[in-house]
Amino acid sequence: MIHFTSQTMQEILDILSNKISSIQPKETIEFQVINPDLYTSIYSGKKINLNDTIYTYRTYKAWFELAQLLKCSFLTPIISQNSNFITLKYKKLNPDLSFHNKITQAEEKYGSNSIFGQINKNEEPSFIYYYQQALKNITISKRKSILNLGVNNGDEFEAILNFYKNNDDITFTGIDYCKSAIKDAKQKFKKFKNINFYQHDINYLETLELKKYDLIITIGTLQSSNLEFNKLLMSIVQNQLKKDGAIILGFPNCRWIDGEMIYGAKVKNYPFSEMGLLYKDVMFAKKYLQQKKFRVTITGKEYIFLTATSIRK
Repeated sequence: MIHFTSQTMQEILDILSNKISSIQPKETIEFQVINPDLYTSIYSGKKINLNDTIYTYRTYKAWFELAQLLKCSFLTPIISQNSNFITLKYKKLNPDLSFHNKITQAEEKYGSNSIFGQINKNEEPSFIYYYQQALKNITISKRKSILNLGVNNGDEFEAILNFYKNNDDITFTGIDYCKSAIKDAKQKFKKFKNINFYQHDINYLETLELKKYDLIITIGTLQSSNLEFNKLLMSIVQNQLKKDGAIILGFPNCRWIDGEMIYGAKVKNYPFSEMGLLYKDVMFAKKYLQQKKFRVTITGKEYIFLTATSIRK
């Protein structure tokens, strides 16, 4: 087993990258480091003299983020008998267990029987924290009609119901192209008379003859390859949003692989995370909405949330 002492993070990164590249998915590697719990209020990189040996201190957060960057799960650490050291275990993720790589019918890529259908974004802290922040930013208590484009099975609606309890007078409308996802959503919210779902292609929203809404939410949908982001965003703002309305746009900055949400957007032909297209869409949305007299904020991490509240008179 490797016992890390004063090696730099660059050295550790090279060593562990080589070891992980030599093992199969689901296999683990183990290595020993100084116990992060021995010290508080110090930053990673602090030199520690322990039993006449110099160690470089690092937080659990540093080791957790390293696991994610190496496409590994962070398993439960083992504390040594004298508690000065811990054994860390990384398990290599299986890249084949990702809905991004599955070739399925377009309609059911995000369906109830897909890998995506197993994902619950509301249980990921870095999603729900910033989504709730977005709901605060647009003052959810003022919004009495909500439209969700790309609603899937309704995670965003569920979060609103839990976050804002006085929701009986809000009308919720969810639209998604996936038949099985809409079926699941209807079952999930069947006791709510104020929530309606429609299976429909959002390229043709005008055929639904929708009214205008106080709030429009769309998370990870407008960036789909079969949609024209700029054109569709402008159409939604002009035709589906009330003059004094608000909008929450969620841009995925992550990949879902083998049970883990991995930070960083990825595009074809790049073996690493590349966020140029993500920032391009975010900045277009920001500039367009500001031109239309909206107050815009941008927050988030694994999901970038753009919230826009109308200041039009």
